[in-house]
Amino acid sequence: MPAIETMLTTELFFKIFKFAVVGFSSFLIDMAVTYTGKEKIRLNQYVANTCGFVCAAIYNFTLNRLWTFHSHDVDIQTQALKFMASMAFSLLIGNLIIYVFNEKFKINFYVAKIMSIAISMIWNFSINSLLIFTK
Repeated sequence: MPAIETMLTTELFFKIFKFAVVGFSSFLIDMAVTYTGKEKIRLNQYVANTCGFVCAAIYNFTLNRLWTFHSHDVDIQTQALKFMASMAFSLLIGNLIIYVFNEKFKINFYVAKIMSIAISMIWNFSINSLLIFTK
């Protein structure tokens, strides 16, 4: 049994590592789009945040499906809908966290955004691995 436990632990470690790599690159996309929208185009900060989030989520779905979780589910529409429902919840919570930290505690918008991303990482990995990319 120890060999199986080691294999599962190693597999989980690499899955988490890949999720982190995808997450970090998604973070860069999210921040770049958000910054461009907020600072250059002058969108409302929550609209800019949503644009960044959506761009990163599309990228994130594709890479996590193919690389992190090696999903072969042929019903990609259902999988994508589950993913988008999960991301919509994350976006809602993320915007709420940003609002509280930025508006109530006067923390810089981008610091608040990074905090919201860090908080949502555990939720996102759990939902992705247990409910979305299961096949």
